[in-house]
Amino acid sequence: MIWLLIVSLASYSWVIIRRWHAWAKLSEPAIPANWQPTTKLSVIIPVRNEAANILNLLQDLEKQTCPQALFEVIVVDDHSEDDTVAIVTNFARSSTLTIKCVELENYVKYNGKKAAVQIGVELAEGELLVFTDGDCRVQPEWLQLYAYTFQIDQPKFISGPVSFYNTHNLLERMQLVEFASLIGIGGASIGMGKPNMCNGANLAYTKQAFAEVNGFAGNETIASGDDEFLLHKISQKYPDKVFFLKHPNAIVHTEARKTISSFLSQRIRWASKWRAYQQWQVKLLALIVFIVNLLLFVALGMAVVGELPVSVFIGAIVTKFAVDFLFLSRILSFSGRKQYIWYMLPLQLVYIPYVIVTAILGLTGRYRWKGRTIQNR
Repeated sequence: MIWLLIVSLASYSWVIIRRWHAWAKLSEPAIPANWQPTTKLSVIIPVRNEAANILNLLQDLEKQTCPQALFEVIVVDDHSEDDTVAIVTNFARSSTLTIKCVELENYVKYNGKKAAVQIGVELAEGELLVFTDGDCRVQPEWLQLYAYTFQIDQPKFISGPVSFYNTHNLLERMQLVEFASLIGIGGASIGMGKPNMCNGANLAYTKQAFAEVNGFAGNETIASGDDEFLLHKISQKYPDKVFFLKHPNAIVHTEARKTISSFLSQRIRWASKWRAYQQWQVKLLALIVFIVNLLLFVALGMAVVGELPVSVFIGAIVTKFAVDFLFLSRILSFSGRKQYIWYMLPLQLVYIPYVIVTAILGLTGRYRWKGRTIQNR
């Protein structure tokens, strides 16, 4: 058991430290004062029951430094049961933005985010398609940074950073720290040329690339993964054309889950797509994280009953904490939230059982999200 624990911790530490170095090497775009965008963008926003949030996002889009003549906004409503469509429609009447509000039920018989994204892509007139969610907030330079990155480097896929706002309590602040690790791992892995994860709240890809990889073909039965499956497919076809947009002004902010049950539902939804991953290196990373947490959980039980020296368990926990602390300090500094680093302490107490539970439940492919019961096939 001790040797298994040592090997798993060594593998985990190697993975995290490599990405710690890779994150530092990611460059931040600096837009020259005299630079002018020319690329036509389409901002696609799949929504369901976002009446409480969508107006804030639309107002943020009106404040973009990117010229409004160069981007359109397409809101695709996925059978909302609230006033989402009415709010978007009323806003569009008086807005200076070019806004299309379409209802999914008028186009296809299917529901779900992938169907909404598919319709948005089909209706888009822009060359670069930029995606976010209806409950997000974007900064004024958001689209300008995407346009600059695309025109300078000509990527096929761009992943952007996501963080939380309005983190008032312990649960929300622990989520911010845990989520920062996911964003950091995703960005650093892209920098290493080994893309594994991204977030649909902040990403972009070309309409051409979407067509060339046949969109979501091959994973239509997986409700989640509209972001990561596409990342994997495009990176296989264009391994040198996947970028991470590392810039503080490109961070998209969303709200943390307000309850433990909604948090677990979200994470189980994310975990449900792991079994469908095709690339071995993506599966291996997920497996390493799961195994090290499982072994730590087993080690705790063995230490309690006297089957393992307590000093070994404490040493293992301290080792993992030190590696995570090193990595997260760098990511939280980038997002301007370094003061939250100490929420790692309570997070470590729940992280091990949380990873095990979400991984196991995710394998069932069944969860509830936004009023729907989803069963991946």
